[in-house]
Amino acid sequence: MSEKYLVDFTYVCFFLLVGFVVAFSVFVISNILRPRLTNRKTLQTYECGMDPYGAAWDIRFGVSYYLYALIFLAFDVDILYLFPVAAAFDKVSGMRGVIEFVIFIAILSLAVVYAWAKGVFVWPKIKKMS
Repeated sequence: MSEKYLVDFTYVCFFLLVGFVVAFSVFVISNILRPRLTNRKTLQTYECGMDPYGAAWDIRFGVSYYLYALIFLAFDVDILYLFPVAAAFDKVSGMRGVIEFVIFIAILSLAVVYAWAKGVFVWPKIKKMS
């Protein structure tokens, strides 16, 4: 019985080793094949044929953009959890499944109401400079 475990362990170690070699070889190959020319033009932030002005780090985004992104990700993941619930809906007793489903949606809705009450969805008006 221990020989079977040794063979299985050998397979796992082999596949881990091959995985690390393949992952590392991508970096080595890209380092070998990359162009060696370095000049000021290729080190700029954007290479679209136009000369950039200013630095890319000078652009500041408001916190509300990030909050919208986080709320989107939270709901995106939560919707992902709703698909298995809907698929297994016939395997659960009728009323219990509906109640669990409603509780889940209510908790999501409370998160939106909380964010709305805190003013997350209110974007301040930006005054244009003339």
